[in-house]
This record gives sequence, structure tokens and C-alpha cells, in this order.
Amino acid sequence: MADKERSETYSPKHLKLIEACKRGDQKAQFEIYRLYNAAMYNTTLRIVRDPDDAEDVMQEAFLKAFAKLKSYRGEVSFGAWLKRIVVNKALDFLRLKKEQISIDEVGEIEEPEDEHAGTIEVAYKAEFIRKAILALPEGYRIVLSLILLEGYDHEEVSGILNISNATSRTQYHRAKKKLIELMKKMKEDHD
Repeated sequence: MADKERSETYSPKHLKLIEACKRGDQKAQFEIYRLYNAAMYNTTLRIVRDPDDAEDVMQEAFLKAFAKLKSYRGEVSFGAWLKRIVVNKALDFLRLKKEQISIDEVGEIEEPEDEHAGTIEVAYKAEFIRKAILALPEGYRIVLSLILLEGYDHEEVSGILNISNATSRTQYHRAKKKLIELMKKMKEDHD
């Protein structure tokens, strides 16, 4: 009974589309892309910070996902499986970028243009928090984003980043503390 419940719990939401994608159906691939691209772009952007790089990384992640789709067994939701590929691609991108340029060569952070919020106040607060998160040091930003925004737990983060569980917890707590400090400073500078 538990196995049956588990398989029903983890059955893919878009099973027919996924099966069609496995057969190479491009219309199904486009539909999967349409359903998941916004969420995966936002995940990528939170990690790599640059909108153009986020778009490129997301595209590469989708290509990899479609190439590896036959290995998807439905043990987790398709979105979770895809997000894992996206997060890994974004982290690989950061590692490569770090090897290619020094920290002194990093330019200004570009602002995403197409953000919609229900009210101006909510949009302002969300933008304020987003800017503060983007200002965090890379290690803090990645751990905080993976836990708070992507919903991973410390065990998953430690596996993704190849760090200990204790390091994940420490980075997360330090990131929250640093985020609060940055937000206070940004508020003081704004007032």
C-alpha cells in the first residue's frame, strides 16, 4: 500500500506531455518549456544574477533535461527534477565564470525589466529585498536562495553544493544576518 501511495504521490502532473517528449515530440517539448520556463528562469536568475546569463543557462538546462528525459522515472515531480538540473547548470556556470574572470572585473547588476506585482508597495518591497539578496556574497546568496526561495532543505543543499550539512546551516544563518544588515543599510541610505 505504501508503494502505491508513494507512486501516486510522485506521479508527474503532465505525464502525457512528458511521455510525448520522451518520444521526441517537439510540440510536447515546447509545451513543457512554456509551462516551466518562467519558474526556471527565476530560479536561474536568483543564482547567476544576470538576466542574459540566466536566459542562456536556463536554455542549456532545458536542452539537457530533454536529452536526459528518458532517465526521468517519476520518483519526484517533474518540476523538482527539472529544477535540480537548472540549479546544477547555474552553479556550473558560476564555477566556469569564476575561473574566467576575477571579482574586480564584475560589472553592475542588471535589473530584470518585466516584474509585475499586485501593488506599488508590494513591488517596492519585493524589489528592495531582491536587491539586498543580490548584494549578498555569492556563497550566502546561493544557499539563501536554494533554501528560502527554491524550497530545498539543508541536506539537499549540502548535496547540491558538495558542502557539509553544518556548513549549509552556518552559511544560511550568516546569510540571513547579512541580509538584515544590508537591508538596514539600504533603508538608511534611501532615507
